[in-house]
Amino acid sequence: MPHISALHQETELLISVSQGDERAFTALYNHYHKRLGTHIYRITKSTELAEEVVHDVFLKIWLNRETLVNVENFSVYLYVISKNAALNCLKRTIRERALTTELDTDSEQASLPDTPEDDYRYILIDEAIDRLPPQQRQAYLLARHERLSYAEVGLRMNLSKETVKKYLQIATEFISAYIGKRLMVSIWLTIQNFL
Repeated sequence: MPHISALHQETELLISVSQGDERAFTALYNHYHKRLGTHIYRITKSTELAEEVVHDVFLKIWLNRETLVNVENFSVYLYVISKNAALNCLKRTIRERALTTELDTDSEQASLPDTPEDDYRYILIDEAIDRLPPQQRQAYLLARHERLSYAEVGLRMNLSKETVKKYLQIATEFISAYIGKRLMVSIWLTIQNFL
């Protein structure tokens, strides 16, 4: 019978959260966040990513709280959405690292350009960084050139770790898109010269 009572209490808690009760949401968070963090850590093998995913999952739950009344087994629901969030976070991290590695490799080789094309790419990277908004540019340079962690950049810039991460994601996407567009224009102009 205690299990039924606990299940009934959880159902009532979910209904309260779905109606916007912040205290009920805090109780739900306090009950699940440590176990969820452990579960996500097993997937990501990173404390920082696990904390980020837990934060994102509970934010998503709060933003979509009206749907909680339809959830029959919150534990299963929570673990499924957190697993998906963790896997998406890993994919995004791998993409960011691949792009960062590519940009870092370009930067490291900048002192020894092999061809005029290499010179042009380095110029494009610098141009793209210069076009970033000041906060994004500073966060990007601290993280990528000084090799500071999100937390260290956040401390230095008086920003949250999540804000730093978002700035870096936006900056990396902008730099990549900027370089891609400029290279396409360059290729198109080169083709036009041969026609």
